[in-house]
Amino acid sequence: MWRGIALNGISLISAVLSYATLDMWAIGLNDLPYSLFLPSFAATAWYHKRLSDAHQSRDLTDFLAEVEEYATGDYLLALAKGDAISAEERSDVIRRVSDYTGLEPRFVDNSNLRIQIMRFCKELLRDEKRTVGRLDSRFTGVDTLAVTETPDVDPSMVHPGAPFTAMVNDYLRDALKYESDLNYEGMSRTVIEKWKYDSVRNGYLDTTAPLRTAFHRNPHLKVLVNYGYYDLATPYYAMQYTMNHLGLEPSRHADIHYAPYEAGHMMYIDDACR
Repeated sequence: MWRGIALNGISLISAVLSYATLDMWAIGLNDLPYSLFLPSFAATAWYHKRLSDAHQSRDLTDFLAEVEEYATGDYLLALAKGDAISAEERSDVIRRVSDYTGLEPRFVDNSNLRIQIMRFCKELLRDEKRTVGRLDSRFTGVDTLAVTETPDVDPSMVHPGAPFTAMVNDYLRDALKYESDLNYEGMSRTVIEKWKYDSVRNGYLDTTAPLRTAFHRNPHLKVLVNYGYYDLATPYYAMQYTMNHLGLEPSRHADIHYAPYEAGHMMYIDDACR
C-alpha cells in the first residue's frame, strides 16, 4: 500500500529476499542454491584451514572471486544438466568442488555434486569430531556421535545465546526498569510456527517485487547490503545474485552498495565489525 513516505535508504543485514536462492530440499528441481552456497562453503573451509596450501595462502576475497565465477558459471551449468552430465564433466565438478570446499571427492560424488548445508556443517571437520555453525561457520561444536549425517545443534546459535539473554534481561530490568516473570526467548519456535505463507503457496517466498517498486518510485533511493562471508543461513552470494536480478536500469545499480564482513550472520558480535 502506498503511504506517501519516501525512504532515503534501506540497510539490509544478513538478508534473504528470495527463498528460491536458499531452498535445497526440492531434490533435483532447484539447483540454484547449491551454486550460491558454494562461496560460503569455500570461505568456511579457508577459515578452518582445510584447503590446499595454494588456496590457504591467498587473500580471502581474491580466493572467493574465483569461486564465485565458477559457482554461477561452469558449476551451475553442470548441475543444470542433471543426469545427462557426462562422466568427464562430472569428474571435473567433483575435483573442483572438493578443491574449493575441503570436502573429500567421494563425499562430493555421493552427494550427487550438490552439497546440502547441514551435511556440510557436519562433514567439514568430521575427522576432528567437530561440527561448524550454520549462522556463523567459525563456531565449532561437538556432537554426541561423530557418525551422524547432520549436527545435533548449531554451535553458533548455542554459544552466543546465553550472553544475549543475560544482556537483554540486564538491560530490561536495570536500564528500562521493566519487571516481568515472563521468559525472554531469543529464538521462539512458537512465533516462527505462526508465520503465514498463504500468499506464496506452491511457490517461493519472494520480496524482491516491493524493493523493485521502491527503486522505480524513488529515484534517490539507496540500499546498503551488509553480509558476512561465514553466514551459512543467508549466504552472501545469494544476496548478490538477488540484487543483480531485480530488473533495474543499469544506472540504478550504482545506488546499491555492499558491505562485506569477515563474520557470520550476526556480524555485530565482532568488535571489529561494530
